[in-house]
Amino acid sequence: MSKESNVLYNVAKSVAEITLNRPQYRNAQSRELLEQLDECFQAASSDREVHVIALFSEGEHFSSGHDLGTPDEIRDRERRPLQQGVRGRFDHSYQHYVEKTLRWRNLPKPTIAGVRGYCIFGGWIVASAMDIIYAGQSAMFLGSNFQYFSVPWDISARRAKELLFEGRFIGADQACELGLVNKVVPDKELRERVLSYAYRVAKNDPFQLRMTKLAVNHMQDAQGFHAHIEASHLMHILSATGEQDPDFTLKNPNQKRRPMVERAIENSNKVKRD
Repeated sequence: MSKESNVLYNVAKSVAEITLNRPQYRNAQSRELLEQLDECFQAASSDREVHVIALFSEGEHFSSGHDLGTPDEIRDRERRPLQQGVRGRFDHSYQHYVEKTLRWRNLPKPTIAGVRGYCIFGGWIVASAMDIIYAGQSAMFLGSNFQYFSVPWDISARRAKELLFEGRFIGADQACELGLVNKVVPDKELRERVLSYAYRVAKNDPFQLRMTKLAVNHMQDAQGFHAHIEASHLMHILSATGEQDPDFTLKNPNQKRRPMVERAIENSNKVKRD
């Protein structure tokens, strides 16, 4: 990928480094970014010289989530308009946030994410599809009833309910405590520490790594992971459709006036004070 791309790609020491490259938009996930990210994952998956995949981001934030209307995204939607109505919403949502993410989760090679700053909604989706997550101390995770609803698999069901009912960020240390991330490291050491681990893993036999990953993923699938993701996506579509009800803003007077991220920050600050 060129420097102008939304995603950068490099291979060294049997490790493919994939980097989200929209720092001016806090790496918001446009359709083009997700398509390029998928291309990079598939390239790394097909390259026999690559044993491990490491995912990073340019700038201070891993990802601010779905792109809700940057100029680049608007131009892309004008060039490739979505089908109107529930059909178009479902097809777009499933293709980019469920189908792709399941494919990334099941890549035949170990994947490691280095997360710092905001990891919001779509950011959580992408990070959670990786096998290992290293978090910089600045990392802030925000989940919701999003399309690829892995949250109750990433942390316990009761803690998932507690956090999602309130709608607040969790910092790096709490994310590690809950089991969402594997390690917390200083931001300035994040890339180095991720690559150090990746290089160690890459020395192992690729086929054995693949079978180990397959065995662990199969354990989750036997417990219903894949079926849960499929069903939860339908609940997400229903929830999003319900936001168009005429009395939605009356029941939730601040829902559309204040971005959810702002409310999540406020809720997180209240927890810290308590």
